[in-house]
Amino acid sequence: MSGIFEISEAFTERWADAMPIDATSYGIAGREDRCTDYSPEGHASRADLYRSTLEQLEAHQNQGSDVERFGAKVLGRWLEERVDRYEEGEWRRDLNHTYSPFQNMRDVFDVMGKDTVEDWSAIVARLQGFGGMVSGYRETLQAGIDAGDTVAVRQAEALLEQVAAAASEESRFLVYPEQASAVGADPAEVAAAVDGVRAACGEFAAWLRGTYLPVARPEDAVGRDSYLRGADEFLGMSIDPEQTYQWGWGEVHRIRREMNDTAAAIDPDRSIAEVIELLDTDPARSAATRQDFVDFVSAIQEQAIAQLSGEHFAVPEELRRVSVSIAPPGGPLGAWYTSPSEDFSRPGSIWYAPGSRERLPYWQEVSTAYHEGFPGHHLQVGTAVLQREKLTRFHRTAIWYSGAGEGWALYAERLMDELGFFEKPEYRLGLLASQLFRALRVVVDIGCQLSLRIPDDAPMHAGEVWDYNRAVDYMEQVGLQARDVAESEVKRYLGWIGQAISYKVGEREILAMRDQARAVEGFDLKVFHEKMLAAGAIRLDHLWDAMR
Repeated sequence: MSGIFEISEAFTERWADAMPIDATSYGIAGREDRCTDYSPEGHASRADLYRSTLEQLEAHQNQGSDVERFGAKVLGRWLEERVDRYEEGEWRRDLNHTYSPFQNMRDVFDVMGKDTVEDWSAIVARLQGFGGMVSGYRETLQAGIDAGDTVAVRQAEALLEQVAAAASEESRFLVYPEQASAVGADPAEVAAAVDGVRAACGEFAAWLRGTYLPVARPEDAVGRDSYLRGADEFLGMSIDPEQTYQWGWGEVHRIRREMNDTAAAIDPDRSIAEVIELLDTDPARSAATRQDFVDFVSAIQEQAIAQLSGEHFAVPEELRRVSVSIAPPGGPLGAWYTSPSEDFSRPGSIWYAPGSRERLPYWQEVSTAYHEGFPGHHLQVGTAVLQREKLTRFHRTAIWYSGAGEGWALYAERLMDELGFFEKPEYRLGLLASQLFRALRVVVDIGCQLSLRIPDDAPMHAGEVWDYNRAVDYMEQVGLQARDVAESEVKRYLGWIGQAISYKVGEREILAMRDQARAVEGFDLKVFHEKMLAAGAIRLDHLWDAMR
Protein backbone atom coordinates (compact mmCIF):
# COMPACT_ATOMS: atom_id res chain seq x y z
CA MET A 1 0.00 0.00 0.00
CA SER A 2 1.43 3.39 -1.01
CA GLY A 3 1.90 6.07 1.63
CA ILE A 4 -0.13 9.26 1.82
CA PHE A 5 2.46 11.30 -0.10
CA GLU A 6 2.48 8.74 -2.92
CA ILE A 7 -1.33 8.58 -2.96
CA SER A 8 -1.52 12.37 -3.13
CA GLU A 9 1.09 12.50 -5.89
CA ALA A 10 -0.83 9.99 -8.02
CA PHE A 11 -4.14 11.70 -7.29
CA THR A 12 -2.75 15.10 -8.23
CA GLU A 13 -1.68 13.79 -11.62
CA ARG A 14 -5.02 12.09 -12.28
CA TRP A 15 -6.96 15.11 -11.04
CA ALA A 16 -4.90 17.44 -13.24
CA ASP A 17 -5.59 15.17 -16.23
CA ALA A 18 -9.32 15.38 -15.43
CA MET A 19 -9.27 19.12 -14.62
CA PRO A 20 -6.59 20.68 -16.86
CA ILE A 21 -8.17 24.14 -16.68
CA ASP A 22 -7.97 24.15 -12.88
CA ALA A 23 -4.53 22.56 -13.02
CA THR A 24 -3.21 25.49 -15.04
CA SER A 25 -4.89 28.00 -12.72
CA TYR A 26 -3.27 26.34 -9.70
CA GLY A 27 0.15 26.21 -11.36
CA ILE A 28 0.34 22.47 -12.08
CA ALA A 29 2.14 22.37 -15.42
CA GLY A 30 2.02 20.05 -18.41
CA ARG A 31 -1.57 20.27 -19.63
CA GLU A 32 -1.76 23.80 -21.00
CA ASP A 33 -3.14 22.61 -24.36
CA ARG A 34 -5.95 20.51 -22.86
CA CYS A 35 -9.55 21.27 -21.94
CA THR A 36 -11.79 20.13 -19.09
CA ASP A 37 -14.85 17.97 -19.66
CA TYR A 38 -17.70 19.90 -18.02
CA SER A 39 -20.38 17.47 -19.20
CA PRO A 40 -22.38 15.19 -16.85
CA GLU A 41 -20.04 12.35 -17.84
CA GLY A 42 -17.03 14.44 -16.85
CA HIS A 43 -18.51 15.13 -13.42
CA ALA A 44 -19.34 11.45 -12.91
CA SER A 45 -15.81 10.42 -13.85
CA ARG A 46 -14.28 12.85 -11.37
CA ALA A 47 -16.63 11.64 -8.63
CA ASP A 48 -15.38 8.09 -9.27
CA LEU A 49 -11.80 9.34 -8.94
CA TYR A 50 -12.61 10.94 -5.59
CA ARG A 51 -14.28 7.76 -4.31
CA SER A 52 -11.43 5.49 -5.36
CA THR A 53 -8.85 7.79 -3.78
CA LEU A 54 -10.84 7.84 -0.55
CA GLU A 55 -10.70 4.07 -0.48
CA GLN A 56 -6.91 4.21 -0.78
CA LEU A 57 -6.73 6.71 2.07
CA GLU A 58 -8.72 4.65 4.56
CA ALA A 59 -5.66 2.79 5.84
CA HIS A 60 -3.81 6.06 6.50
CA GLN A 61 -6.29 8.01 8.59
CA ASN A 62 -4.75 6.91 11.90
CA GLN A 63 -1.42 5.48 10.74
CA GLY A 64 2.12 6.73 10.33
CA SER A 65 3.73 9.96 11.52
CA ASP A 66 1.94 13.15 12.54
CA VAL A 67 2.71 14.59 9.11
CA GLU A 68 1.20 11.56 7.36
CA ARG A 69 -1.93 11.51 9.52
CA PHE A 70 -2.39 15.25 8.99
CA GLY A 71 -2.04 14.83 5.23
CA ALA A 72 -4.54 11.97 5.16
CA LYS A 73 -7.05 13.94 7.24
CA VAL A 74 -6.87 17.08 5.09
CA LEU A 75 -7.05 15.30 1.74
CA GLY A 76 -9.63 12.80 2.96
CA ARG A 77 -12.04 15.48 4.12
CA TRP A 78 -11.62 17.40 0.87
CA LEU A 79 -12.49 14.27 -1.11
CA GLU A 80 -15.49 13.49 1.08
CA GLU A 81 -16.85 16.97 0.47
CA ARG A 82 -16.52 16.58 -3.30
CA VAL A 83 -18.31 13.23 -3.25
CA ASP A 84 -21.10 14.69 -1.10
CA ARG A 85 -21.51 17.67 -3.40
CA TYR A 86 -21.69 15.40 -6.44
CA GLU A 87 -24.30 13.15 -4.85
CA GLU A 88 -26.35 16.19 -3.80
CA GLY A 89 -26.38 17.34 -7.44
CA GLU A 90 -24.49 20.56 -6.87
CA TRP A 91 -22.58 20.04 -10.13
CA ARG A 92 -25.73 20.55 -12.24
CA ARG A 93 -26.46 24.00 -10.75
CA ASP A 94 -22.88 25.29 -10.78
CA LEU A 95 -23.64 28.69 -12.27
CA ASN A 96 -23.02 32.05 -10.65
CA HIS A 97 -21.77 35.57 -11.16
CA THR A 98 -18.20 35.05 -9.96
CA TYR A 99 -16.77 31.54 -9.90
CA SER A 100 -18.30 28.77 -11.95
CA PRO A 101 -17.18 26.74 -15.01
CA PHE A 102 -17.56 29.50 -17.58
CA GLN A 103 -15.43 31.93 -15.59
CA ASN A 104 -12.82 29.20 -15.09
CA MET A 105 -12.55 28.37 -18.80
CA ARG A 106 -12.47 32.07 -19.72
CA ASP A 107 -10.06 33.32 -17.05
CA VAL A 108 -7.47 30.55 -17.36
CA PHE A 109 -6.05 32.30 -20.43
CA ASP A 110 -5.10 35.28 -18.23
CA VAL A 111 -2.47 33.19 -16.41
CA MET A 112 -1.15 31.28 -19.42
CA GLY A 113 2.23 32.22 -20.84
CA LYS A 114 2.19 34.42 -23.94
CA ASP A 115 5.89 34.98 -24.55
CA THR A 116 6.78 32.25 -27.06
CA VAL A 117 5.41 30.50 -30.12
CA GLU A 118 5.02 27.37 -27.97
CA ASP A 119 2.90 29.33 -25.48
CA TRP A 120 0.59 30.42 -28.27
CA SER A 121 0.38 26.87 -29.60
CA ALA A 122 -1.09 25.81 -26.24
CA ILE A 123 -3.43 28.80 -26.21
CA VAL A 124 -4.70 27.99 -29.71
CA ALA A 125 -5.34 24.38 -28.71
CA ARG A 126 -7.41 25.54 -25.76
CA LEU A 127 -9.25 28.14 -27.80
CA GLN A 128 -10.11 25.43 -30.31
CA GLY A 129 -11.46 23.26 -27.50
CA PHE A 130 -13.45 26.08 -25.92
CA GLY A 131 -16.62 25.25 -27.81
CA GLY A 132 -16.49 21.67 -26.57
CA MET A 133 -16.14 22.86 -22.97
CA VAL A 134 -19.11 25.18 -23.37
CA SER A 135 -21.15 22.40 -24.97
CA GLY A 136 -20.43 20.03 -22.09
CA TYR A 137 -21.28 22.71 -19.56
CA ARG A 138 -24.57 23.36 -21.32
CA GLU A 139 -25.42 19.64 -21.11
CA THR A 140 -24.77 19.79 -17.37
CA LEU A 141 -27.01 22.82 -16.90
CA GLN A 142 -29.67 21.08 -18.99
CA ALA A 143 -29.49 18.17 -16.55
CA GLY A 144 -30.28 20.67 -13.83
CA ILE A 145 -33.24 21.98 -15.79
CA ASP A 146 -34.51 18.43 -16.31
CA ALA A 147 -34.26 17.79 -12.56
CA GLY A 148 -35.99 21.06 -11.68
CA ASP A 149 -32.75 22.25 -10.09
CA THR A 150 -31.76 25.71 -11.34
CA VAL A 151 -30.12 28.81 -9.88
CA ALA A 152 -31.67 32.23 -9.37
CA VAL A 153 -32.58 34.41 -12.32
CA ARG A 154 -30.15 37.09 -11.15
CA GLN A 155 -27.23 34.67 -11.36
CA ALA A 156 -28.24 33.44 -14.81
CA GLU A 157 -28.57 37.03 -16.03
CA ALA A 158 -25.14 37.88 -14.66
CA LEU A 159 -23.55 34.92 -16.44
CA LEU A 160 -25.43 35.73 -19.63
CA GLU A 161 -23.94 39.24 -19.57
CA GLN A 162 -20.41 37.83 -19.25
CA VAL A 163 -20.93 35.22 -21.97
CA ALA A 164 -22.37 37.86 -24.30
CA ALA A 165 -19.37 40.09 -23.60
CA ALA A 166 -17.02 37.27 -24.62
CA ALA A 167 -18.96 36.92 -27.89
CA SER A 168 -19.12 40.63 -28.65
CA GLU A 169 -16.98 43.07 -30.60
CA GLU A 170 -15.46 44.00 -27.22
CA SER A 171 -14.43 40.42 -26.45
CA ARG A 172 -11.29 40.13 -24.34
CA PHE A 173 -10.02 37.49 -26.80
CA LEU A 174 -9.81 39.91 -29.73
CA VAL A 175 -6.40 41.22 -28.64
CA TYR A 176 -4.85 37.76 -29.00
CA PRO A 177 -3.91 37.80 -32.72
CA GLU A 178 -1.83 40.95 -32.30
CA GLN A 179 -0.20 39.61 -29.12
CA ALA A 180 0.61 36.33 -30.85
CA SER A 181 2.08 38.09 -33.87
CA ALA A 182 4.40 40.11 -31.61
CA VAL A 183 6.26 36.93 -30.59
CA GLY A 184 6.24 35.26 -34.00
CA ALA A 185 3.12 33.08 -33.74
CA ASP A 186 0.61 32.88 -36.62
CA PRO A 187 -2.01 35.62 -36.08
CA ALA A 188 -4.36 34.09 -38.63
CA GLU A 189 -4.46 30.79 -36.76
CA VAL A 190 -5.11 32.60 -33.49
CA ALA A 191 -7.80 34.77 -35.08
CA ALA A 192 -9.60 31.71 -36.43
CA ALA A 193 -9.53 30.11 -32.97
CA VAL A 194 -10.83 33.32 -31.39
CA ASP A 195 -13.67 33.40 -33.92
CA GLY A 196 -14.60 29.90 -32.80
CA VAL A 197 -14.67 30.97 -29.15
CA ARG A 198 -16.85 33.97 -29.90
CA ALA A 199 -19.24 31.85 -31.96
CA ALA A 200 -19.51 29.27 -29.15
CA CYS A 201 -20.17 32.05 -26.64
CA GLY A 202 -22.81 33.55 -28.90
CA GLU A 203 -24.63 30.22 -29.11
CA PHE A 204 -24.33 29.70 -25.35
CA ALA A 205 -25.69 33.19 -24.68
CA ALA A 206 -28.70 32.47 -26.91
CA TRP A 207 -29.31 29.20 -25.02
CA LEU A 208 -29.08 30.91 -21.64
CA ARG A 209 -31.47 33.59 -22.77
CA GLY A 210 -34.00 31.31 -24.44
CA THR A 211 -33.80 28.08 -22.42
CA TYR A 212 -32.26 28.64 -18.99
CA LEU A 213 -33.58 32.04 -17.95
CA PRO A 214 -37.28 31.14 -18.38
CA VAL A 215 -36.94 28.29 -15.85
CA ALA A 216 -34.43 29.90 -13.46
CA ARG A 217 -35.47 30.20 -9.82
CA PRO A 218 -37.13 33.59 -9.20
CA GLU A 219 -35.95 34.11 -5.61
CA ASP A 220 -32.38 34.99 -4.59
CA ALA A 221 -32.40 33.57 -1.06
CA VAL A 222 -31.41 29.91 -0.65
CA GLY A 223 -32.59 29.46 2.95
CA ARG A 224 -30.91 28.32 6.16
CA ASP A 225 -30.05 24.68 5.34
CA SER A 226 -28.46 25.43 1.97
CA TYR A 227 -26.65 28.39 3.44
CA LEU A 228 -25.12 26.33 6.25
CA ARG A 229 -23.86 23.76 3.74
CA GLY A 230 -22.28 26.52 1.67
CA ALA A 231 -20.73 28.23 4.69
CA ASP A 232 -19.15 24.97 5.85
CA GLU A 233 -17.74 24.44 2.36
CA PHE A 234 -15.90 27.76 2.53
CA LEU A 235 -15.14 28.03 6.24
CA GLY A 236 -14.46 24.46 7.18
CA MET A 237 -16.36 24.84 10.44
CA SER A 238 -19.94 25.05 11.69
CA ILE A 239 -21.47 28.39 12.61
CA ASP A 240 -24.64 29.70 14.20
CA PRO A 241 -25.78 32.05 11.42
CA GLU A 242 -28.03 34.20 13.57
CA GLN A 243 -25.33 34.67 16.20
CA THR A 244 -22.78 35.42 13.47
CA TYR A 245 -25.22 37.95 11.98
CA GLN A 246 -25.46 39.77 15.31
CA TRP A 247 -21.68 39.66 15.76
CA GLY A 248 -21.29 41.14 12.27
CA TRP A 249 -23.49 44.08 13.20
CA GLY A 250 -21.37 44.71 16.28
CA GLU A 251 -18.30 44.87 14.04
CA VAL A 252 -20.06 47.26 11.63
CA HIS A 253 -20.89 49.69 14.44
CA ARG A 254 -17.41 49.46 16.01
CA ILE A 255 -15.56 50.07 12.74
CA ARG A 256 -17.82 52.97 11.73
CA ARG A 257 -17.02 54.75 15.00
CA GLU A 258 -13.29 54.27 14.44
CA MET A 259 -13.62 55.52 10.86
CA ASN A 260 -15.18 58.76 12.06
CA ASP A 261 -12.21 59.35 14.38
CA THR A 262 -9.70 58.61 11.61
CA ALA A 263 -11.50 60.86 9.11
CA ALA A 264 -11.27 63.69 11.64
CA ALA A 265 -7.49 63.24 11.68
CA ILE A 266 -7.46 63.90 7.92
CA ASP A 267 -9.71 66.98 8.06
CA PRO A 268 -11.64 67.79 11.26
CA ASP A 269 -13.84 70.29 9.43
CA ARG A 270 -15.27 67.73 7.01
CA SER A 271 -17.77 64.93 7.51
CA ILE A 272 -16.59 61.39 6.75
CA ALA A 273 -18.47 61.52 3.43
CA GLU A 274 -16.71 64.77 2.55
CA VAL A 275 -13.32 63.36 3.52
CA ILE A 276 -13.89 60.34 1.29
CA GLU A 277 -15.00 62.63 -1.53
CA LEU A 278 -11.71 64.50 -1.11
CA LEU A 279 -9.68 61.30 -1.19
CA ASP A 280 -11.56 60.02 -4.24
CA THR A 281 -11.15 63.23 -6.26
CA ASP A 282 -7.82 64.75 -5.20
CA PRO A 283 -5.41 64.21 -8.14
CA ALA A 284 -2.46 64.15 -5.74
CA ARG A 285 -4.01 61.17 -3.96
CA SER A 286 -4.68 59.03 -7.02
CA ALA A 287 -3.05 57.38 -10.01
CA ALA A 288 -3.52 59.30 -13.25
CA THR A 289 -3.03 56.16 -15.35
CA ARG A 290 -3.38 52.45 -14.80
CA GLN A 291 0.38 52.02 -15.14
CA ASP A 292 0.87 54.58 -12.37
CA PHE A 293 -1.46 52.50 -10.24
CA VAL A 294 0.44 49.28 -10.99
CA ASP A 295 3.71 51.04 -10.09
CA PHE A 296 2.22 52.29 -6.81
CA VAL A 297 1.07 48.83 -5.72
CA SER A 298 4.35 47.25 -6.82
CA ALA A 299 6.30 49.72 -4.68
CA ILE A 300 4.13 48.92 -1.65
CA GLN A 301 4.90 45.24 -2.09
CA GLU A 302 8.64 45.77 -2.49
CA GLN A 303 8.75 47.88 0.68
CA ALA A 304 6.77 45.38 2.76
CA ILE A 305 8.89 42.42 1.65
CA ALA A 306 12.11 44.29 2.36
CA GLN A 307 11.08 45.51 5.81
CA LEU A 308 9.30 42.42 7.17
CA SER A 309 11.61 39.69 5.93
CA GLY A 310 13.50 38.06 8.77
CA GLU A 311 12.08 39.86 11.78
CA HIS A 312 8.40 39.05 11.36
CA PHE A 313 8.33 36.45 8.58
CA ALA A 314 10.63 33.95 6.97
CA VAL A 315 10.49 34.93 3.30
CA PRO A 316 12.19 32.51 0.91
CA GLU A 317 13.75 33.91 -2.24
CA GLU A 318 10.91 32.44 -4.37
CA LEU A 319 8.40 34.71 -2.61
CA ARG A 320 10.28 37.98 -2.97
CA ARG A 321 8.59 38.72 -6.28
CA VAL A 322 4.89 39.40 -6.83
CA SER A 323 3.56 40.80 -10.10
CA VAL A 324 0.73 43.33 -10.37
CA SER A 325 -1.65 43.30 -13.35
CA ILE A 326 -4.83 44.94 -14.62
CA ALA A 327 -7.37 42.26 -15.55
CA PRO A 328 -8.97 42.15 -19.02
CA PRO A 329 -12.50 43.59 -19.18
CA GLY A 330 -15.66 41.51 -19.15
CA GLY A 331 -15.55 39.94 -15.70
CA PRO A 332 -16.57 40.84 -12.14
CA LEU A 333 -14.98 43.94 -10.62
CA GLY A 334 -12.56 43.88 -7.70
CA ALA A 335 -9.10 42.54 -6.85
CA TRP A 336 -7.75 39.01 -6.48
CA TYR A 337 -4.59 36.93 -6.35
CA THR A 338 -3.43 34.08 -8.57
CA SER A 339 -0.96 31.55 -7.21
CA PRO A 340 2.54 30.87 -8.52
CA SER A 341 3.24 27.71 -10.45
CA GLU A 342 4.75 24.78 -8.56
CA ASP A 343 8.23 25.64 -9.82
CA PHE A 344 7.69 29.42 -9.44
CA SER A 345 8.40 30.03 -13.12
CA ARG A 346 5.06 31.82 -13.01
CA PRO A 347 5.11 34.25 -10.06
CA GLY A 348 2.17 34.98 -7.82
CA SER A 349 0.18 37.94 -9.13
CA ILE A 350 -2.26 40.55 -7.85
CA TRP A 351 -5.01 41.36 -10.35
CA TYR A 352 -7.21 44.45 -10.39
CA ALA A 353 -10.45 44.88 -12.35
CA PRO A 354 -11.35 48.59 -11.96
CA GLY A 355 -14.16 48.66 -14.52
CA SER A 356 -14.47 51.86 -16.51
CA ARG A 357 -12.56 54.02 -14.02
CA GLU A 358 -9.27 55.42 -15.28
CA ARG A 359 -8.07 57.61 -12.39
CA LEU A 360 -7.70 55.29 -9.39
CA PRO A 361 -7.54 56.70 -5.81
CA TYR A 362 -4.81 55.33 -3.56
CA TRP A 363 -6.41 55.55 -0.13
CA GLN A 364 -8.09 52.11 -0.13
CA GLU A 365 -5.43 50.30 -2.13
CA VAL A 366 -2.66 50.05 0.45
CA SER A 367 -4.68 47.62 2.56
CA THR A 368 -5.77 45.76 -0.59
CA ALA A 369 -2.14 45.31 -1.62
CA TYR A 370 -1.27 43.81 1.77
CA HIS A 371 -4.35 41.57 1.55
CA GLU A 372 -3.87 40.22 -1.96
CA GLY A 373 -0.08 40.28 -2.03
CA PHE A 374 2.47 40.29 0.78
CA PRO A 375 1.99 39.43 3.63
CA GLY A 376 -1.49 38.22 2.64
CA HIS A 377 -2.30 35.68 -0.05
CA HIS A 378 1.11 35.80 -1.70
CA LEU A 379 2.99 34.80 1.44
CA GLN A 380 0.34 32.29 2.47
CA VAL A 381 -0.07 30.51 -0.86
CA GLY A 382 3.63 30.59 -1.70
CA THR A 383 4.64 29.25 1.70
CA ALA A 384 2.29 26.30 1.28
CA VAL A 385 3.63 25.53 -2.21
CA LEU A 386 7.13 25.30 -0.72
CA GLN A 387 6.19 22.79 2.02
CA ARG A 388 7.27 19.75 0.00
CA GLU A 389 8.36 17.75 3.06
CA LYS A 390 5.38 18.60 5.26
CA LEU A 391 2.36 18.85 2.96
CA THR A 392 1.22 16.43 0.29
CA ARG A 393 1.34 17.69 -3.27
CA PHE A 394 -2.40 18.17 -3.70
CA HIS A 395 -2.62 19.90 -0.33
CA ARG A 396 0.05 22.46 -1.13
CA THR A 397 -1.09 23.19 -4.69
CA ALA A 398 -4.88 22.85 -4.81
CA ILE A 399 -6.56 22.71 -1.38
CA TRP A 400 -7.90 26.10 -0.41
CA TYR A 401 -10.60 27.01 2.11
CA SER A 402 -11.64 30.64 2.18
CA GLY A 403 -12.01 30.72 5.97
CA ALA A 404 -8.29 30.18 6.52
CA GLY A 405 -7.24 31.75 3.20
CA GLU A 406 -9.25 34.96 3.28
CA GLY A 407 -9.09 35.03 7.08
CA TRP A 408 -5.30 35.15 6.91
CA ALA A 409 -5.37 37.91 4.29
CA LEU A 410 -7.67 40.06 6.43
CA TYR A 411 -5.52 39.30 9.47
CA ALA A 412 -2.51 40.43 7.41
CA GLU A 413 -4.14 43.83 6.89
CA ARG A 414 -4.72 44.17 10.63
CA LEU A 415 -1.17 43.01 11.39
CA MET A 416 0.29 45.67 9.10
CA ASP A 417 -1.65 48.25 11.10
CA GLU A 418 -0.27 46.81 14.34
CA LEU A 419 3.23 47.10 12.87
CA GLY A 420 2.73 50.74 11.88
CA PHE A 421 2.62 50.42 8.10
CA PHE A 422 -0.40 52.69 7.56
CA GLU A 423 1.69 55.80 8.05
CA LYS A 424 -0.86 58.20 6.56
CA PRO A 425 -4.30 58.58 8.18
CA GLU A 426 -5.89 58.28 4.74
CA TYR A 427 -4.31 54.84 4.30
CA ARG A 428 -5.56 53.79 7.73
CA LEU A 429 -9.01 55.01 6.74
CA GLY A 430 -8.66 52.69 3.76
CA LEU A 431 -7.84 49.82 6.11
CA LEU A 432 -10.93 50.55 8.19
CA ALA A 433 -13.00 50.82 5.02
CA SER A 434 -11.71 47.36 4.06
CA GLN A 435 -12.64 46.01 7.50
CA LEU A 436 -16.07 47.62 7.29
CA PHE A 437 -16.58 46.20 3.80
CA ARG A 438 -15.89 42.66 5.09
CA ALA A 439 -18.07 43.16 8.18
CA LEU A 440 -20.91 44.31 5.94
CA ARG A 441 -20.45 41.17 3.90
CA VAL A 442 -21.33 39.15 7.01
CA VAL A 443 -24.62 40.94 7.65
CA VAL A 444 -25.57 41.35 3.98
CA ASP A 445 -24.78 37.76 3.03
CA ILE A 446 -26.47 36.06 5.98
CA GLY A 447 -29.28 38.60 5.99
CA CYS A 448 -30.13 38.12 2.31
CA GLN A 449 -29.81 34.34 2.21
CA LEU A 450 -31.87 33.83 5.38
CA SER A 451 -34.28 36.75 4.69
CA LEU A 452 -33.50 38.31 8.07
CA ARG A 453 -34.68 41.63 9.44
CA ILE A 454 -32.37 44.65 9.53
CA PRO A 455 -31.96 45.85 13.16
CA ASP A 456 -33.64 49.01 14.43
CA ASP A 457 -30.29 50.72 15.10
CA ALA A 458 -28.93 50.02 11.60
CA PRO A 459 -27.77 53.02 9.52
CA MET A 460 -30.21 52.30 6.66
CA HIS A 461 -33.47 50.42 5.99
CA ALA A 462 -33.94 49.77 9.71
CA GLY A 463 -36.66 47.22 10.45
CA GLU A 464 -36.91 46.07 6.83
CA VAL A 465 -36.17 42.59 5.47
CA TRP A 466 -33.04 42.16 3.37
CA ASP A 467 -33.28 41.93 -0.41
CA TYR A 468 -30.99 42.62 -3.36
CA ASN A 469 -31.71 46.34 -3.67
CA ARG A 470 -31.28 47.01 0.04
CA ALA A 471 -28.05 45.04 0.00
CA VAL A 472 -26.70 47.13 -2.91
CA ASP A 473 -27.66 50.31 -1.04
CA TYR A 474 -25.64 49.10 1.95
CA MET A 475 -22.55 48.15 -0.03
CA GLU A 476 -22.62 51.48 -1.84
CA GLN A 477 -23.60 53.96 0.88
CA VAL A 478 -22.29 52.25 4.03
CA GLY A 479 -19.62 50.07 2.42
CA LEU A 480 -18.31 53.04 0.37
CA GLN A 481 -18.26 51.21 -2.97
CA ALA A 482 -19.11 52.62 -6.38
CA ARG A 483 -22.60 51.60 -7.46
CA ASP A 484 -21.40 49.19 -10.15
CA VAL A 485 -19.01 47.55 -7.70
CA ALA A 486 -21.77 47.29 -5.08
CA GLU A 487 -24.05 45.58 -7.60
CA SER A 488 -21.31 43.15 -8.65
CA GLU A 489 -20.52 42.38 -5.00
CA VAL A 490 -24.09 41.56 -4.01
CA LYS A 491 -24.57 39.34 -7.05
CA ARG A 492 -21.42 37.55 -5.97
CA TYR A 493 -22.74 36.97 -2.44
CA LEU A 494 -26.08 35.70 -3.64
CA GLY A 495 -24.51 33.20 -6.02
CA TRP A 496 -21.41 32.06 -4.13
CA ILE A 497 -23.20 30.66 -1.10
CA GLY A 498 -21.41 31.36 2.18
CA GLN A 499 -18.13 32.65 0.72
CA ALA A 500 -18.64 36.30 1.64
CA ILE A 501 -18.51 35.73 5.41
CA SER A 502 -15.25 33.75 5.23
CA TYR A 503 -13.05 36.88 5.40
CA LYS A 504 -14.27 38.31 8.68
CA VAL A 505 -15.15 35.00 10.33
CA GLY A 506 -11.78 33.58 9.32
CA GLU A 507 -9.98 36.62 10.75
CA ARG A 508 -11.97 36.22 13.98
CA GLU A 509 -10.84 32.62 14.32
CA ILE A 510 -7.18 33.42 13.56
CA LEU A 511 -7.18 36.20 16.15
CA ALA A 512 -8.66 33.74 18.66
CA MET A 513 -5.87 31.28 17.83
CA ARG A 514 -3.31 34.03 18.39
CA ASP A 515 -4.89 34.95 21.73
CA GLN A 516 -4.74 31.33 22.79
CA ALA A 517 -1.10 31.01 21.73
CA ARG A 518 -0.16 34.24 23.52
CA ALA A 519 -1.47 32.81 26.78
CA VAL A 520 1.37 30.26 26.71
CA GLU A 521 4.74 31.33 28.11
CA GLY A 522 7.38 31.92 25.46
CA PHE A 523 4.99 33.04 22.72
CA ASP A 524 6.81 34.17 19.56
CA LEU A 525 4.74 35.94 16.89
CA LYS A 526 7.08 34.96 14.06
CA VAL A 527 6.89 31.30 15.08
CA PHE A 528 3.11 31.55 15.31
CA HIS A 529 2.98 32.91 11.76
CA GLU A 530 5.36 30.25 10.43
CA LYS A 531 3.32 27.45 11.98
CA MET A 532 0.05 28.78 10.59
CA LEU A 533 1.40 29.43 7.11
CA ALA A 534 3.01 26.00 6.95
CA ALA A 535 -0.40 24.38 7.48
CA GLY A 536 -1.86 25.87 4.29
CA ALA A 537 -5.38 27.24 3.78
CA ILE A 538 -7.15 24.26 5.30
CA ARG A 539 -10.50 23.89 7.05
CA LEU A 540 -10.71 26.14 10.09
CA ASP A 541 -11.49 23.20 12.36
CA HIS A 542 -8.37 21.45 11.05
CA LEU A 543 -6.36 24.66 11.50
CA TRP A 544 -7.46 24.89 15.12
CA ASP A 545 -6.18 21.33 15.62
CA ALA A 546 -2.87 22.15 13.92
CA MET A 547 -2.30 25.30 15.97
CA ARG A 548 -3.04 23.56 19.25
